[in-house]
Amino acid sequence: MKCDKFIEALATKIKILEVTRQCEDQVTALVELNDLPEAVRFLYYDMGGYLSTMIANDERSINKHYALYYALSMEGGKMFEGDEIAQDEKCFVTVKVLISPDSLTYPSVTPLVPACVWYEREAYDMFGLVAEGLPDKRRLVLSDDWPKDLFPLRKDAMDYRYRPDMRTHYDEPEYEFLKPEGAGIIDVPLGPLHITADEPGHFRLFCDGDTIVDADYRLFYQHRGMEKLAENRMNYDQMGYLAERVCGICGYAHAIACIEAAEKAINLEIPARAQAIRIICSEIERLHSHLLNIGLACEVTGNYNAFMHIFRIREYSMKLAELVTGGRKTYGNVVMGGLRRDITGIEIKESLRILQIIETQVDEVWDAVMDDQRQMKRWKGVGILDKQVARDFSAVGPNIRGSGIKRDTRYDHPYDFFKQIEFNVSVVEGGDVFAREMVRYMELKSSVSIIRQCFELMPQTAIIVDPKFHVKPEDFALAYVEAPRGENVHWIMQGSAQKVFRWRCRAATYNNWPSLRFQFRGNTIADAALIVCSLDPCYSCTERITVVDINSKKSKILTNKDLKDFSKTLKNSPMRSLR
Repeated sequence: MKCDKFIEALATKIKILEVTRQCEDQVTALVELNDLPEAVRFLYYDMGGYLSTMIANDERSINKHYALYYALSMEGGKMFEGDEIAQDEKCFVTVKVLISPDSLTYPSVTPLVPACVWYEREAYDMFGLVAEGLPDKRRLVLSDDWPKDLFPLRKDAMDYRYRPDMRTHYDEPEYEFLKPEGAGIIDVPLGPLHITADEPGHFRLFCDGDTIVDADYRLFYQHRGMEKLAENRMNYDQMGYLAERVCGICGYAHAIACIEAAEKAINLEIPARAQAIRIICSEIERLHSHLLNIGLACEVTGNYNAFMHIFRIREYSMKLAELVTGGRKTYGNVVMGGLRRDITGIEIKESLRILQIIETQVDEVWDAVMDDQRQMKRWKGVGILDKQVARDFSAVGPNIRGSGIKRDTRYDHPYDFFKQIEFNVSVVEGGDVFAREMVRYMELKSSVSIIRQCFELMPQTAIIVDPKFHVKPEDFALAYVEAPRGENVHWIMQGSAQKVFRWRCRAATYNNWPSLRFQFRGNTIADAALIVCSLDPCYSCTERITVVDINSKKSKILTNKDLKDFSKTLKNSPMRSLR
């Protein structure tokens, strides 16, 4: 069976305590705590794995321990011709360890596999699990003034509605940015709010003159605690709706990954027509996401003419979404067992007409952008992601394909109806902004072809099966989907009463952020915003904030409109009611 050869190879290196199989292409190996770094390193570098996700879990009610799961996609290193595993052998191998609640420590994998760094930092923030030997032990997810002894994803730590008291601005600790040594280094802040980004990320650029020597950044300003919200509270259809709210661009991809994780755990096969429509909606998301990013990559460099034309074309992709799902955003359609809405013959005919418009007009605008020498100078040679750095940090999506590595979940792990689809993985050498945008252009063409194939091959079956199922508590599985920004991975452990015991949502950008500092190096300050843009980062989409009066303890939610109205007039403060 799939995965067996990797388990057998791992057993020659270390002692495996237990092997469990989640489904045909997923297996988990329990190993000794001290063997964890070598087990992950061996699978990652020697056997050709990439780190898809790492899950920390409070399993004290199950086995009296905490647990860590390092899930690796076994596909080959892909660093040179032939450095790839055969298609029928690709799978997911997870390395599991148990951690005693008395020690709360484990050996860090990061010194051997740099891709683990954010995961291990987060495991401390959320569970208090300490990675011994971790080079960077700073906070990652929680705010700087979060109580040091409160770990929110422990089962006995806190109610999901609880919020600790805020500190005053003057008492809030300063985040320690990593600053390089050397005379004449200038610290240039970018953000947390910046004109080129709608979302908050605090970047520090360390410069020698105009040249960026190194960079560091603080993110997670909009962490919403979704994983805590889902625990033991939501059924699986509700989970799909919650997952869609992870991101305003690739919400459908998150919903599919979340629901399919539950479907895989119970071996539920959905109708072929529903599978095809899920793919269609995913590719529509790719269309409007890539058009958005290409347009912004022009707008950041001052090419407003190209930006406006690209956004004009993007409107057709939103119309396409409306035809297929009933709304300009592909939300509210995925449920356990299939879909809520079918598509008619008339809608298919109109969709094919719109696809032809998109394909023709994208080519026209792209040719004009390629002929603009000024635009090409701003894109080429800027923000290079070295191929080895991309390998070390398990980058995903156009970020890694633009560095010449053929990684695409649709190709490596085709699921359901996608096995009938013909498409080429878009790979470009160079690793710069131009390469990443070229990948997106190529994928626009590919998405149009995939949608057409789905319409042609889609059978006349039902779109949903009655999901009469009973999940077995403590069973778990992961699901994956190639979102516009790259591979999204959702891991779910089943709880009792058809609810979720642990949900781990890993968005694509999470795997791309750690290597960004290497893309900054050697570029100028003027290119910093463009480099971030070409990553196509997803911080966390929301339009409201909560204001808390630290004296009265009253709080009020302010919408985007409230803030704009007040900023224009400075009258009728929306905070007056808190006093």
